Amino acid sequence: MASDVVEDELEFYSKAEKYWRDVPPTVDGMLGGYGHISSIDISSSRKFLLRFLRDGPARTGTSRALDCGAGIGRITKRLLLPLFKEVDLVDVTEDFLSKARSYLGEEGRRVRNFFCCGLQDFSPEPSAYDVIWIQWVIGHLTDDHLASFLKRCRLGLRPHGIIVIKDNMAQEGVIMDDVDSSVCRDLDVVRKIIRHAGLHLLAQEKQENFPDEIYHVYTLAMR
Repeated sequence: MASDVVEDELEFYSKAEKYWRDVPPTVDGMLGGYGHISSIDISSSRKFLLRFLRDGPARTGTSRALDCGAGIGRITKRLLLPLFKEVDLVDVTEDFLSKARSYLGEEGRRVRNFFCCGLQDFSPEPSAYDVIWIQWVIGHLTDDHLASFLKRCRLGLRPHGIIVIKDNMAQEGVIMDDVDSSVCRDLDVVRKIIRHAGLHLLAQEKQENFPDEIYHVYTLAMR
C-alpha cells in the first residue's frame, strides 16, 4: 500500500486492534450499528455460495470452512455451520472469540478451532478448507499483507475449494478511515491484488437492498 495511505504499519494495526477492543461483542457491534442488515447479508451470501456447492464433478465440498475476521461468529452461525460439517474461526479480538463460544450455541460444537490472530500473521492449515470466507476485514490489511494472506489461503484450499471476499468497495481509489484504522479500496484495486496473489476470479456480485448511505458491497469468489 502506498506510504501516503498507511504511514506507519505498526500503528495501522495497533490502532485497529484498540478500536475493536472497545466494540461491544454483539451483532450490532460487529456491523457498526447496522445489525438490522444481517439477515439480508446472510441471505445473499447463502445464494452466492450455493452456486458453488451444487452437485457436479467440480463442485465445492462441504467438509470444512474458515471464517476470517469472524468476530462473535455471526457468519459462522448463520451461513457456514448450516452448510459445512466443521468450521474454524479466526479473529484478532479475544473477547469476540470468547463471546462466540456462547453465541454459537449447540451447533458451536462443530467449531474445531478458535484462532486469535491478525490475518497478517495467520496461515491457514494447508489443503484443509473447502471455503475460506473473508468478510468486512480486508480493509484492516495493507495491500502487501492482503496479497500475501490470499496466497496462504490458496494453499489452504481443498480440491475445488474457493476463497470468498465480501467487503465494502470505494467508488474510486483508496479511502482511509482513521476511526477504525482501515482502508476501503475500489473494486479495481481489490481485483488487482487478487491477481497479484495468483488467484483467478470466478464470480462477482454486488449486494442489493443495503442502506443507500453505506459503501457498495461486493462478493468475489476466487481460487
